[in-house]
Amino acid sequence: MPQLAQLALVYQSQWFWLLLTLGAIYFIAGRGIVPKVEATVDARDAQIAKDLAEAERLRAEADAAEEGWRAKINAVHADAAAQAADAKAKATADADKRIAKASAELAAKTAASEAELDAARTSALAEIEAVAAEAAQDIVARLTGAKVTDAAARKAVAGAMSRA
Repeated sequence: MPQLAQLALVYQSQWFWLLLTLGAIYFIAGRGIVPKVEATVDARDAQIAKDLAEAERLRAEADAAEEGWRAKINAVHADAAAQAADAKAKATADADKRIAKASAELAAKTAASEAELDAARTSALAEIEAVAAEAAQDIVARLTGAKVTDAAARKAVAGAMSRA
Protein backbone atom coordinates (compact mmCIF):
# COMPACT_ATOMS: atom_id res chain seq x y z
CA MET A 1 0.00 0.00 0.00
CA PRO A 2 1.43 3.17 -1.17
CA GLN A 3 -0.43 5.31 1.39
CA LEU A 4 1.34 3.61 4.22
CA ALA A 5 4.71 4.09 2.61
CA GLN A 6 4.27 7.86 2.57
CA LEU A 7 3.45 7.99 6.23
CA ALA A 8 7.02 8.46 7.31
CA LEU A 9 7.45 11.44 4.99
CA VAL A 10 4.17 12.98 6.06
CA TYR A 11 4.98 12.52 9.73
CA GLN A 12 8.43 14.05 9.27
CA SER A 13 6.89 17.11 7.67
CA GLN A 14 4.26 17.41 10.40
CA TRP A 15 6.86 16.97 13.11
CA PHE A 16 8.97 19.69 11.50
CA TRP A 17 6.11 22.20 11.31
CA LEU A 18 4.96 21.29 14.84
CA LEU A 19 8.43 21.96 16.25
CA LEU A 20 8.77 25.13 14.21
CA THR A 21 5.36 26.41 15.46
CA LEU A 22 6.07 25.51 19.09
CA GLY A 23 9.49 27.19 18.86
CA ALA A 24 7.90 30.31 17.42
CA ILE A 25 5.25 30.33 20.16
CA TYR A 26 7.96 29.80 22.78
CA PHE A 27 10.07 32.67 21.53
CA ILE A 28 7.15 35.02 20.90
CA ALA A 29 5.24 34.25 24.06
CA GLY A 30 8.00 33.13 26.38
CA ARG A 31 10.60 35.67 25.42
CA GLY A 32 8.38 38.58 24.34
CA ILE A 33 5.03 38.58 26.13
CA VAL A 34 5.77 36.84 29.45
CA PRO A 35 8.54 39.25 30.51
CA LYS A 36 6.26 42.20 29.77
CA VAL A 37 3.44 40.62 31.81
CA GLU A 38 5.88 39.80 34.63
CA ALA A 39 7.21 43.37 34.55
CA THR A 40 3.64 44.70 34.72
CA VAL A 41 2.80 42.36 37.62
CA ASP A 42 6.01 43.32 39.42
CA ALA A 43 5.30 47.01 38.88
CA ARG A 44 1.76 46.50 40.12
CA ASP A 45 3.03 44.62 43.21
CA ALA A 46 5.55 47.40 43.87
CA GLN A 47 2.83 50.05 43.52
CA ILE A 48 0.54 48.12 45.88
CA ALA A 49 3.37 47.77 48.42
CA LYS A 50 4.13 51.49 48.06
CA ASP A 51 0.44 52.38 48.47
CA LEU A 52 0.16 50.12 51.53
CA ALA A 53 3.25 51.73 53.08
CA GLU A 54 1.84 55.20 52.38
CA ALA A 55 -1.53 54.17 53.84
CA GLU A 56 0.19 52.82 56.96
CA ARG A 57 2.16 56.07 57.32
CA LEU A 58 -0.99 58.15 56.89
CA ARG A 59 -2.87 55.95 59.36
CA ALA A 60 -0.09 56.47 61.90
CA GLU A 61 -0.29 60.24 61.32
CA ALA A 62 -4.08 60.15 61.67
CA ASP A 63 -3.75 58.16 64.90
CA ALA A 64 -1.26 60.70 66.25
CA ALA A 65 -3.52 63.59 65.23
CA GLU A 66 -6.52 61.86 66.81
CA GLU A 67 -4.56 61.29 70.01
CA GLY A 68 -3.63 64.99 70.04
CA TRP A 69 -7.27 66.01 69.57
CA ARG A 70 -8.37 63.62 72.29
CA ALA A 71 -5.81 65.10 74.65
CA LYS A 72 -7.08 68.60 73.81
CA ILE A 73 -10.69 67.53 74.26
CA ASN A 74 -9.88 65.90 77.60
CA ALA A 75 -8.09 69.07 78.71
CA VAL A 76 -11.08 71.19 77.66
CA HIS A 77 -13.44 68.83 79.48
CA ALA A 78 -11.30 69.01 82.61
CA ASP A 79 -11.19 72.81 82.36
CA ALA A 80 -14.95 72.96 81.89
CA ALA A 81 -15.47 70.67 84.89
CA ALA A 82 -13.18 72.88 86.98
CA GLN A 83 -15.05 76.01 85.89
CA ALA A 84 -18.38 74.33 86.65
CA ALA A 85 -17.11 73.33 90.10
CA ASP A 86 -15.89 76.90 90.66
CA ALA A 87 -19.22 78.34 89.57
CA LYS A 88 -21.05 75.86 91.78
CA ALA A 89 -18.86 76.74 94.76
CA LYS A 90 -19.41 80.47 94.16
CA ALA A 91 -23.15 79.97 93.77
CA THR A 92 -23.25 77.88 96.95
CA ALA A 93 -21.27 80.50 98.86
CA ASP A 94 -23.51 83.27 97.51
CA ALA A 95 -26.61 81.27 98.40
CA ASP A 96 -25.22 80.60 101.89
CA LYS A 97 -24.57 84.33 102.35
CA ARG A 98 -28.08 85.20 101.22
CA ILE A 99 -29.56 82.49 103.44
CA ALA A 100 -27.54 83.73 106.42
CA LYS A 101 -28.63 87.31 105.72
CA ALA A 102 -32.26 86.26 105.36
CA SER A 103 -32.00 84.16 108.53
CA ALA A 104 -30.57 87.13 110.43
CA GLU A 105 -33.34 89.38 109.11
CA LEU A 106 -35.96 86.80 110.04
CA ALA A 107 -34.43 86.39 113.49
CA ALA A 108 -34.50 90.17 113.99
CA LYS A 109 -38.09 90.38 112.76
CA THR A 110 -39.02 87.42 114.97
CA ALA A 111 -37.40 89.03 118.00
CA ALA A 112 -39.14 92.34 117.25
CA SER A 113 -42.45 90.56 116.74
CA GLU A 114 -41.99 88.64 119.99
CA ALA A 115 -41.20 91.88 121.81
CA GLU A 116 -44.29 93.53 120.31
CA LEU A 117 -46.37 90.46 121.20
CA ASP A 118 -45.07 90.52 124.77
CA ALA A 119 -45.81 94.23 125.00
CA ALA A 120 -49.29 93.67 123.57
CA ARG A 121 -49.88 90.76 125.95
CA THR A 122 -48.72 92.82 128.92
CA SER A 123 -50.89 95.72 127.80
CA ALA A 124 -53.87 93.42 127.24
CA LEU A 125 -53.39 91.81 130.64
CA ALA A 126 -53.18 95.24 132.26
CA GLU A 127 -56.37 96.32 130.50
CA ILE A 128 -58.08 93.05 131.44
CA GLU A 129 -56.99 93.53 135.04
CA ALA A 130 -58.31 97.09 135.01
CA VAL A 131 -61.63 96.01 133.46
CA ALA A 132 -61.85 93.02 135.81
CA ALA A 133 -61.09 95.20 138.85
CA GLU A 134 -63.74 97.69 137.77
CA ALA A 135 -66.21 94.88 137.10
CA ALA A 136 -65.42 93.34 140.52
CA GLN A 137 -66.05 96.70 142.21
CA ASP A 138 -69.39 97.03 140.41
CA ILE A 139 -70.42 93.44 141.21
CA VAL A 140 -69.50 93.78 144.89
CA ALA A 141 -71.31 97.13 145.08
CA ARG A 142 -74.48 95.73 143.50
CA LEU A 143 -74.52 92.49 145.43
CA THR A 144 -73.49 93.66 148.86
CA GLY A 145 -73.76 97.40 148.62
CA ALA A 146 -70.23 97.74 150.02
CA LYS A 147 -67.72 99.91 148.39
CA VAL A 148 -64.40 98.19 147.48
CA THR A 149 -61.33 100.33 146.87
CA ASP A 150 -59.63 100.26 143.53
CA ALA A 151 -56.38 98.94 145.07
CA ALA A 152 -58.19 96.06 146.85
CA ALA A 153 -60.10 95.13 143.69
CA ARG A 154 -56.90 95.12 141.65
CA LYS A 155 -55.13 93.01 144.28
CA ALA A 156 -57.99 90.46 144.27
CA VAL A 157 -58.07 90.32 140.45
CA ALA A 158 -54.25 89.93 140.28
CA GLY A 159 -54.42 87.07 142.80
CA ALA A 160 -57.22 85.35 140.84
CA MET A 161 -55.37 85.77 137.53
CA SER A 162 -52.12 84.39 138.93
CA ARG A 163 -53.95 81.21 140.04
CA ALA A 164 -55.60 80.74 136.66
